[in-house]
Amino acid sequence: MSEQSKEQNQRPVDDRRESPRVSMRIHVRRAGTSDAFESREGNISLGGFAWFGWAMPVGTKVEARFSLPGSDEELQVRGEVLHVGHGSRGSSAHVRFLELSEEAELRIARYIDEIELAESKARGGA
Repeated sequence: MSEQSKEQNQRPVDDRRESPRVSMRIHVRRAGTSDAFESREGNISLGGFAWFGWAMPVGTKVEARFSLPGSDEELQVRGEVLHVGHGSRGSSAHVRFLELSEEAELRIARYIDEIELAESKARGGA
């Protein structure tokens, strides 16, 4: 096993996410209801999203809406709560996407890449 592989295997699980998380305002509600969407601070990644301030039980199906900066079009997604946390921002719900369209996934990936590139340049990277 290479030294790099050994180091990667020793990192905490949180460091091995599929993609970075990017801050985002998310509008969320329980799936299949006519409840109003609650607006919450949160974040998105290629695998899902999270929001802070309150949570729904693990296993709850949710619907969410958010707009990526630079786009007037709102993405509408579905997900399932996988984890509920409690921290400095209060309760949080961590959700994996369900049935994410290829177009939505590509738009999210492009946005995350743009943010990562901008942050890299700000740190003096390439």
